[in-house]
Amino acid sequence: MCRVDIWRNGDAMSVSSHDYRVTLRKTFFAGTAITALALLSACGGSGGRGPIVSTPTPVPAPAPAPAPTPPPTNFDTAELRRSDGPGFHGAVTAYSAGATGRGVTIGIVDSGIDRDSPEFAGRIDPLSADFAGNGDFNDVDGHGTQVALIAAAAKNNVGVHGIAYNATILALRADDQTNCTDMERDSDGCGYSSTAIAAGIDRAILANARVINLSLGGKGTAFSVRQAINRATSAGIVVIVSAGNEGDVNDDPEVDPSNPNRFAAGVQASGNGLVIIAGSVNEDRMISGFSNRAGSLASFYLTALGNRICCVYKDGELLVETDAQGRQLVSVVSGTSFSAPQISGAVALLAQAFPNLTGRQIVDLLLSTGDDAGAAGVDNIYGQGILNIARAFNPRGATSLAGTSVSVALSNATGTTSGPMGDAGQTRQSIETVILDSYARAYSVDLGNSLTSAPIENKLTPALAGGMRTMNALRGTSRIALTIAPDNDGSASSTPMSLSIGDARQAQVLAGSVVTQFSAKTAIGFGISRGADGLVASLQGKDEPASLIAQAPRSNFGFAKSSDNALAIRHQISDIGMTANMERGDALIRGYAAFDPAQYRPQRYRYTSSGIAFDKSWGGVKGSLGLTILDERETVLGGKFNAAFGGQGATTVFVDADGRFDLGHDWQAGAMWRQGFTRPRSGGALANGSQLVSTAFAFDIGRANIWAAGDSVFFRFSQPLRVSSGGLNLNLPSSYNYYSMQTDFSIQRFNLAPSGRELVSEIGYGRNIWGGALSANIFYRTDPGHYQSLSDDKGAAMRFTRQF
Repeated sequence: MCRVDIWRNGDAMSVSSHDYRVTLRKTFFAGTAITALALLSACGGSGGRGPIVSTPTPVPAPAPAPAPTPPPTNFDTAELRRSDGPGFHGAVTAYSAGATGRGVTIGIVDSGIDRDSPEFAGRIDPLSADFAGNGDFNDVDGHGTQVALIAAAAKNNVGVHGIAYNATILALRADDQTNCTDMERDSDGCGYSSTAIAAGIDRAILANARVINLSLGGKGTAFSVRQAINRATSAGIVVIVSAGNEGDVNDDPEVDPSNPNRFAAGVQASGNGLVIIAGSVNEDRMISGFSNRAGSLASFYLTALGNRICCVYKDGELLVETDAQGRQLVSVVSGTSFSAPQISGAVALLAQAFPNLTGRQIVDLLLSTGDDAGAAGVDNIYGQGILNIARAFNPRGATSLAGTSVSVALSNATGTTSGPMGDAGQTRQSIETVILDSYARAYSVDLGNSLTSAPIENKLTPALAGGMRTMNALRGTSRIALTIAPDNDGSASSTPMSLSIGDARQAQVLAGSVVTQFSAKTAIGFGISRGADGLVASLQGKDEPASLIAQAPRSNFGFAKSSDNALAIRHQISDIGMTANMERGDALIRGYAAFDPAQYRPQRYRYTSSGIAFDKSWGGVKGSLGLTILDERETVLGGKFNAAFGGQGATTVFVDADGRFDLGHDWQAGAMWRQGFTRPRSGGALANGSQLVSTAFAFDIGRANIWAAGDSVFFRFSQPLRVSSGGLNLNLPSSYNYYSMQTDFSIQRFNLAPSGRELVSEIGYGRNIWGGALSANIFYRTDPGHYQSLSDDKGAAMRFTRQF
């Protein structure tokens, strides 16, 4: 459907996105012409009978399109800014992905095309033809050329360019100039024969067109046209038809502007679900006054820009006139005739970018991704909304790794690193791979960009958590210790305790625990909401500095955890002590996709651990050697990754060695080392060879009874658990062939060793005074949390505790 606005010299200028715009215009409406030969005008149409369903011979699949020319990095050119449509409808997203319409044929049944225009040079299909007895498909009316410009004008830095600027144009001329009067040419335009239209549609099938544009209309659809539409859509060709320009016509009782005109309705009824009816909106995204509304065909109706479309060409060049005041003016056009090719161009972009798509899928994509306009959802004015090419190009539905059944939800993070991985999550390592959406469209994505880093642990505040109450009991050979603190709601909850310096405080170390001596050689300890490390330390008689920040390597697994329960059994075999332990609980992960920032509640993932340790004393030397096996159900050393990246959990083997040395004169020294080997469980894209190696250590020296009996001072230097090497080996799709549906894979290494290394130095002093305990600590942390970019963390704390 067409409506042509002719801009005249002498009109006032207006502010506009175009270089050449005026506010006043003289508008010509093209009317309807129905002759005895059943002619259809470019803006009108004839009646017809119902469709006949036929099954045409299947059209051979098109050959693979040539590889697209690498697109320029910047599409914001003067030509694009003059072009109404590409920017408005988000086509730049398609261009950036390499889609230009190259290799895709757009069949335009209209008044032909200006075959000499440089805008179409080399891109007019040799099967283009005239079907109305004019002898040539060269356009003398201008309407077909204008439609072709909007759909596929070249991107040549001259004038404007079309939506699919590299598409091939199949010009199918159907206007009858031979039987057209001068009056018809000046007003409604020449008529279009139903026979010629049907023949043009059949030629489009022969030429393997992916889309047919019908910027035509009228009061009905001829039987021959219905049959041709059925044949085309049965062959998978998408048809775009103008809704009509009868929106502001109220004097014809046969016209219902609240619905698409009868020609469009007839085409849709014969189209096997592959027809989109094109309405028009203006640059303010409001329905054009002249446009027929969606009405009862809202489910198949999509709007596109059809108001004041730049520009008219003459002799292949942009027509610019200069008025008496020296102003440069251009002609622009309006009508649903010019919203239809916007959508046809979008079909060509999708067909080139995703050659696997069927016509039905393309129609579904365009209709389901329109921008909502008017009433929420599908409505009887805007139908499915306004064409949005960018949304149509984005992945839709569930996504998975190409060639696999491994789901990859792009809305979720790739994963969250843990404390031992430090800043590995900030390095933005590239993990290029190929995914398929629910339409089996292939996308190249970098999953490394969505990896997040674990929050930096604030070590001082938890160490100084106040409000704690410690209750101890000793009966016979059993010790019971509980530490409670008020929650925000006033209730009591268990709070972990740090190791103390002497045996006198061992009950406080075993907060929430029970230790029973069964015999002279055997003891057993139970922990309730406590880890096994404290139980083991108690049973072995560990005597370590009461540090706040510099932790003992064996004190954690590198991640925050909530232990359900723990068990440790120690048995003395001659002069060697053997301690077995087990623990189970939850790893507390913050920052993953499921993390709830409003409640600040981490997600919980199950873990279990079991271990055995041997200790022995040699005079003033106490040493121990232990082995711990950590089994994580869904995490990898505290890191949480999606299923494709090792979300099936991991097994870690920790080897621990430590020694305490009595140096005499109340001096003690200690050294501790932890070495970890983590193997993620296979699954998803995780390949063989994935392993993490981690280390932690601490060295300390201290003296007791310096200035007062029972006081002590210590210095400790430590490194928290840190991934020293290793990562994930990922067998990921690297390419996908639409025609063979074959996927190539390659191994990518995802390094989880941080560049930073946290080192902690801490000095502490403690003594009993005023019926309580006074302690003072000074610490210095470099690269906190193994983040190289963070400033050093330093601080001091003084604490006084007393039992009441």
